[in-house]
Amino acid sequence: MFKQRLISGIVLVILAVITLYIGSFVTLCVTAVISLMGIFELLRVIGKETSPLAVAVYTGTILYYILLLLEMEQYVVPLMLAVLIALLTVYVFTFPRYAIADVAISFFALFYVTMMLACIYRIRSLQDGGFLIVLVFLSAWGNDTLAYCAGRLFGKHKMSPVLSPKKTIEGAIGGILGAGLLGVLYGLFASRYINANMPLWLVFGIVCLVGGMISIVGDLAASAIKRNYDVKDYSNLIPGHGGILDRFDSIIITAPIIYYLLVLVVGIS
Repeated sequence: MFKQRLISGIVLVILAVITLYIGSFVTLCVTAVISLMGIFELLRVIGKETSPLAVAVYTGTILYYILLLLEMEQYVVPLMLAVLIALLTVYVFTFPRYAIADVAISFFALFYVTMMLACIYRIRSLQDGGFLIVLVFLSAWGNDTLAYCAGRLFGKHKMSPVLSPKKTIEGAIGGILGAGLLGVLYGLFASRYINANMPLWLVFGIVCLVGGMISIVGDLAASAIKRNYDVKDYSNLIPGHGGILDRFDSIIITAPIIYYLLVLVVGIS
């Protein structure tokens, strides 16, 4: 199991590096495909992955990425309204085939998976985006790995006994501080290649520290959804890891936080 998980993890890292290194259209397409797969997994939890509701969300996802590609973000809100109206149309004209909860979760999937994951492409499109996108993975996967290590070494107090019995407060603190430290070290490295009028080690350290804190919420949120529907993994797509949402649960919520920290707080465009 460990060997399988390790090999899958290495393959994922290699694919991520290649995709993000190339950037532009390739990054957008890969992120869009991951979003569609994530939505499929989420809607499969409620048994609606091939329903007309799902088709509306898949279509909305594709159109959303097209708007990002064409830099026509002024049409994003109208698109969201159109998707909601499409979902409601399916709901009323097939009543009582679907419950309002099915409509709500379908619309939630568009925001939770598509719009949040799309921030990976948004970050990559920023100035020096090839360097900045690394912050997402340092915050999410770095926090996850270091929290596991800290928890095994020092963990005593359960952080969320019902939702995730193995996670500890000590592990969470270790993961957050570890993510911040990774950000500092990465900032020292990146400062050789990025011309900035600010200490990158401090900026990247703070960004990764905040990202590490938020990534915990993303991890637990994905677990909570599975618990609600008594599902172990979202799928078995990635050997040893589960599905797209199992592996990208923390990245989904970390990416938009880091994007807006960089744009609104740091002032990168």
